[in-house]
Amino acid sequence: MAKAHEATLRRFQNPAVRQSAALDDLVRQAVFGSGPEREQARWLIWEIGQQAGVRPASIHELYLARGRGEVPPFTTPAMNVRMLAYDTARAVFRAARRLDVGALICEIARSEIGYTEQRPAEYVAVMTAAALREGFTGPLFIQGDHVQVNAKKYAADPETELQALRTLIEEELHAGFYNIDVDTSTLVDLSQQTLDEQQRVNYERAAEFTKFIRDREPEGVTVSVGAEIGEVGGKNSDVHELKAFMDGYTRTLKRLGPYAGISKISVQTGTSHGGVVLADGSIAKVQLDLDALKALSRDARGTYGLGGAVQHGASTLPAEAFGHFPACEAIEIHLATNFQNIVFDHPKLPSELRAEINEWVKAECKDEWKKGDTEQQFTYKARKKAIGPFKRRLWDLPAAVREAVAADLEKTFAFLFEQLRVTHTRAIVDRFVRPPLHSHAQPRAVAVAAPDDLEAGE
Repeated sequence: MAKAHEATLRRFQNPAVRQSAALDDLVRQAVFGSGPEREQARWLIWEIGQQAGVRPASIHELYLARGRGEVPPFTTPAMNVRMLAYDTARAVFRAARRLDVGALICEIARSEIGYTEQRPAEYVAVMTAAALREGFTGPLFIQGDHVQVNAKKYAADPETELQALRTLIEEELHAGFYNIDVDTSTLVDLSQQTLDEQQRVNYERAAEFTKFIRDREPEGVTVSVGAEIGEVGGKNSDVHELKAFMDGYTRTLKRLGPYAGISKISVQTGTSHGGVVLADGSIAKVQLDLDALKALSRDARGTYGLGGAVQHGASTLPAEAFGHFPACEAIEIHLATNFQNIVFDHPKLPSELRAEINEWVKAECKDEWKKGDTEQQFTYKARKKAIGPFKRRLWDLPAAVREAVAADLEKTFAFLFEQLRVTHTRAIVDRFVRPPLHSHAQPRAVAVAAPDDLEAGE
């Protein structure tokens, strides 16, 4: 390792330096730097995290322990950090450190990677840096959410679509995503006569992706793999579908080899991603089937040894709903849209920027404006597509604006942590999850670059 790199890593061994503007500068390079600068910064953040005990990890063993009844019921929040990523993630880890939270996941879906312009390596660097900046230590659970088969593309050319997912999975594993939710639920065929036939393509592809992941997971890591039996926004799931999927999945995986299976199962209980938007832009009340969620979690644990069932599309539920999830013993809940809404709708966001975003959405996303939708409905559903194009503008907002937004986000995260009963889970996580040290070789660009700019202000 070049002496300059050794000096940089030594400097960041000091917690005061990690929790200073020096790290802010480094993470900005990891996002917006030129090619060599970007790779250098990402590599340095990874190595700093490895030394400081902020290491990407799999939640697999914790979930299996929950399946065995060795840990109390709590519902892990899996939070999709889409926009203002560094400030949002800092708010996550600030609340987590204050409330002694260990069971939390930061995630990004296949679709979000594109429109937020956050490839896996960037996402890992930003989440790691945010944790370091706030003094959070311990396993860092980063998840590939909805690594989902596009049903139309699969119908037209199955192998090309499956290969696209394999390529993404390899990219995620290399970056440090040690939790991957394989979503082949789009291939469920409800026109078939039996539950087994309805779920067959789903469970066979899910088992094949499990093998693919197991053959590539890093040494010392059993990646937490999730599967899904019902597409979010579709027909509600029931225990008979769970049995059909799990029995078929188990048979198929056994034929493929002696591989560890999934640790959780995603189900549909009445929610939809982003919520159902009414004509005035507000969100309709959801009819959530909590009894189904409880029954599915119970069977997932008792019959199949999984951590439990996973609830998707829940961030826009009313505040009083979140306490029900640990009571139903859901193992995980996915939360996204409300965090995005807090940023988009924040009173401190400059009105001219908000207007510019709305005009961009109307011009660039007009093909998504469905007949009968009001402008408020269209804007609400389509504005997420502006996150990538306005990414730098949001990062460059005045510090006072970003701090005000982050303060409200932190309150939201703290509320969710308390409702989902993940406060004081740090010791439980550390008991079952011990991520090994994985030092990465320097990228060629790092090995030949002179990082004088990183030494400035030492």
